[in-house]
This record gives sequence, C-alpha cells and structure tokens, in this order.
Amino acid sequence: MYVPTHFAETRVDVLHDLIRSHPLGALVVLASDGLNANHIPFEIDPEPAPYGTLRGHVARANPVWQDSANSDALVLFQGPHAYISPAWYATKQEHGKVVPTWNYAVVHAHGPLRVIDDRVWLREFVETLTQRYESPRIAPWKVSDAPADFIDTLVGSIVGIEIPVLRLTGKWKVSQNRPEKDRLGVAQGLLEQENGSNHTMAQLVRQKNKGG
Repeated sequence: MYVPTHFAETRVDVLHDLIRSHPLGALVVLASDGLNANHIPFEIDPEPAPYGTLRGHVARANPVWQDSANSDALVLFQGPHAYISPAWYATKQEHGKVVPTWNYAVVHAHGPLRVIDDRVWLREFVETLTQRYESPRIAPWKVSDAPADFIDTLVGSIVGIEIPVLRLTGKWKVSQNRPEKDRLGVAQGLLEQENGSNHTMAQLVRQKNKGG
C-alpha cells in the first residue's frame, strides 16, 4: 500500500481499535490457482507485542485453509470512508484549483496463515465472537441456546485460522494535505450529509486538525 508520510498512522492501539470497530477483514492469500480473497470477521489479540494476533474461522469446505496453510497472508480492514467535494474547500473561492477526492482509514495486517483444527478451541472462539456481538442486545443470544448436538455439528464444519501479525500498516487519508481552512470546510461539509459514515469521517478530520 502506498502511504505518504502525512497519511501514515503508526500507533498500534489506534490500528487495533479500527480492527475492532470494523472486524470484517478481507483475507488475501496466494493460492495454487492465483490470488484468493475471503471476507471473514476477525478478533485482534494485542499479544504478542508489538502487533498482536488475528484469529478467525472459515468453512471446512473452503479450500483456503489447506491450500494456503503457513503461507503469507494479508488482511485488509476498511474503516470510515467518504467522498470529499471540492465545493467544501475554502480555497475553491480563491483560485478554483481543487478537485474531488476520497477520504478513508484502512489497516493492512501481514503474517503467516496458521490453521487450528481443534474442536475445543473452535467452540471457545465461536462463544467469544457471539458474546462480543450479542452483548449490546437486551436479551443476548448464547451458543448454549441452540441444541448441543446441533452446535457440535456446526463446530465440526469450520476450521480456525490464526495470523501472528508481523507487519501492521495504517493509512488515515483524512485531508491532512489540505490547508487548515480547507480541513474545517471538509469537516463541516461531511457533517451536513445524512450518511453516518460521513459524520465519522468528519470526526477523524477534526482530530487530525487538532494534531490527534
């Protein structure tokens, strides 16, 4: 990924937070028939330092866990993104030399793909994922709510994957390359849009405008 210095985000805690907020990653590996991409939710464990470990699972019928075991993997996490209109730039009124662009925050994680074919591990991992996403609900669903034999069958139909992260790259393209008055205009323009992702991007632009 091309990352100009002014767009680079290197704080590991910030990168991990984006993964937690946008856990559906695109797992990319070089398989026997070429590049292969799968979209699966990941958990990020901060250990071992400095970059942590990604964990997830795929269907046993998915050839990726056999075809690409122990090979290099890349996982892409897409955070907030938004179209940026040149009409929001204060400098448009001054010289008109402005064009549209797209702001975004992304994380790329690199590491070897390891396979975990262990029913106990898988059961615990599925329960962890379920608890995470069900916990905000008033009456959260639990794995134990389903018949035990049904869950046992499903656990047998998946395989765990683990990626010790050897390289973690973040790119926060949030108008840092524009003058302050343009960044303020971008934030205001985004806030006037109805899309919630635009509001999130406005917050990122404001944070960078404050040096955060």
